[in-house]
Amino acid sequence: MRMAPKDRSSTAAEAGEALAVEGLGFLAADETRLERFLAVTGLGPHNLRRAAADPGFLVSVLDYLASDERLLVAFAETSGRRPEAVMRTLERLRGPSPPAST
Repeated sequence: MRMAPKDRSSTAAEAGEALAVEGLGFLAADETRLERFLAVTGLGPHNLRRAAADPGFLVSVLDYLASDERLLVAFAETSGRRPEAVMRTLERLRGPSPPAST
């Protein structure tokens, strides 16, 4: 029996989540970067793993990286990607923007 191919949005979401996990690893590899990230998010070592299991948190990791151009460029270089590719992945993970209220 042949299995149905994965939905493209599912694959994109999985790739985005994998990139965010890679971004978290990038932050954790440097004590100063990690301490600042934890201070901004209000997380600590005791609840970071639990938070990392939440897809919404993973979007926030990429948001954090994107909020600082130097950090974004450093992460992109480390991961072998262009900063624009990281930003496109972030936009796909965020999904469509809600309509503006009038």
